[in-house]
Amino acid sequence: MRPKKIILCVDDNEQTLSVRKFLLETRGYRVLSTTSAHEALEIIASYAPGELSLLLTDLIMPQMDGVELIKRVREMGIGLPTLMVSGTVTAFERGNGADVFLPKGACSPVELLERVRVLVARKRGPKKQVQSVPAVAASAPLHALVAA
Repeated sequence: MRPKKIILCVDDNEQTLSVRKFLLETRGYRVLSTTSAHEALEIIASYAPGELSLLLTDLIMPQMDGVELIKRVREMGIGLPTLMVSGTVTAFERGNGADVFLPKGACSPVELLERVRVLVARKRGPKKQVQSVPAVAASAPLHALVAA
């Protein structure tokens, strides 16, 4: 059995955090959750690079917002994919830092799960290269290839 992908969820609203955790765990993910961006940074630092699969964070939080959290994670240089969710967002904040932004309340649980699935899959790296057909053979007529 493959190891579960680990997702770190950060939101200052415990009810929202609980719902997200349940949604992700029922889809087979291992979920770490915290209500503090500072604690999230400590959790991230305690894992080896590559162990965490995704950071899912709220934008508006006390002490440190989601933009600052993502900025600090990027500075750590661990290549952790990020997904930001928020009910209020400006164009500057939307384009600042996160790999994906989803508006709270305007996206369905299915959409959230699909975005998580894509980000976690993308983290694994590029797929194996398929050997390409040489250009000469690709442009040659079929009967010439059969005769060869």
